[in-house]
Amino acid sequence: MNTKLLAVIAAVVVLAVVGALVALQAPPPQQQTSPAPTQTTPPTTTTKQAPKGAIYVIYDIGGRGDLSFNDMAYLGASRAAETFGLGLKEVQSRTQDDYVPNLRAAAKSGDATIIVAVGFLMTDAVKSVSNEFPDAKFAIIDGYIPDRPNVMSVLYRENEGSALVGALAALTAYYYNCSKVGIVLGMEIPVLWKFEIGYAYGVRWAERYIKQKFGKDAKFDILYIYTGSFNDPAKGKQAAEVMLAQGVCVIYQAAGATGLGVFEAVAEAGKRAGRSMGPPFAIGVDADQDYLKPGFILASMMKRVDVGVYTAAKMAVEGKFKGGVLELGLKEGGISVSTLDDLNQFIQIGVRAGAVKQADADRIIAAVREMRSKIPTWVWEAVDQLKQDIINGKVAVPLPTTQDQVAQLRKELGLGAVS
Repeated sequence: MNTKLLAVIAAVVVLAVVGALVALQAPPPQQQTSPAPTQTTPPTTTTKQAPKGAIYVIYDIGGRGDLSFNDMAYLGASRAAETFGLGLKEVQSRTQDDYVPNLRAAAKSGDATIIVAVGFLMTDAVKSVSNEFPDAKFAIIDGYIPDRPNVMSVLYRENEGSALVGALAALTAYYYNCSKVGIVLGMEIPVLWKFEIGYAYGVRWAERYIKQKFGKDAKFDILYIYTGSFNDPAKGKQAAEVMLAQGVCVIYQAAGATGLGVFEAVAEAGKRAGRSMGPPFAIGVDADQDYLKPGFILASMMKRVDVGVYTAAKMAVEGKFKGGVLELGLKEGGISVSTLDDLNQFIQIGVRAGAVKQADADRIIAAVREMRSKIPTWVWEAVDQLKQDIINGKVAVPLPTTQDQVAQLRKELGLGAVS
């Protein structure tokens, strides 16, 4: 990915909205202030109330503009700020050493209705600062702090959504006579084990589905690689290129901004082969990323970070906040696979934000629709069947929590590391 493109991506400040919970226009990313009081015909004077508090959003080192995790957190916070009349104050962490001072400054501010820490990497920092400021309310996305009365841990069952796109990857690969799929991840931290293992489980589920539907024994190689970064598209592109060279035809990215390089590699490989759409395909993560390389992104596993942030803020405002764990999965609407309806909404917000040209919007939507239409109906129906079975409890997707469990599941599911 060239420097100019990276600069454009880094400048994007609004990604999208999903469904009715996300406002069509978000407030700007700076601290929100009320306009000056407006004088009407005397003697009547009307004054817009200033924010009574603020939502503080402390971003991790991936930061805004990743077109996935952090941008979704912003959308949930901006929605909550608008709905509840709060200010929105955003703080970017440049390094991990910034976590504690950033959180501490927010807690000291005196106007924090809730402080949202975006990402697992801030777990230790939140533990420390929440202990210093027991009266401040904290929510951490992906961090597990179950025993603090002033900390809400917002967790997601990413293993469920990853199983769906794993099945989608394998079934699509089967249709195109390919037997290798892959996943490119960021740093190896516990939350990403759920993506990795869930994806592999979905691939193996697809093998059983193919046997049942077609009476054929399909076997897929599953390759994985941890890049060690969430903000290095070059590493993502390199990892994807290695997989593509080994015959992988569908690659799921779970690497934040690093995954943008995966999209680049997949689209370039397809175009070199003279194609305007996959295979090969990529699969997006966290937000609906289908529009970034239309025709080459099969779908996105949407992790509704916006819903988690909004819910935590709502509970704080309404006096219902309590420490512990808030877990969101397919059943709760916190996890989903992107649809064409999602794409329409994301495109329009992308246009307003300047990330997508209005002249390109119809072309992008048409390209994604055409690509999806070429995937057989039975593939989408199979994925929906797996979704319903998970929601109904008929299927339990593995949920690893320790390194030993991950090692055992990698062995059972037959994952192969890419060096």
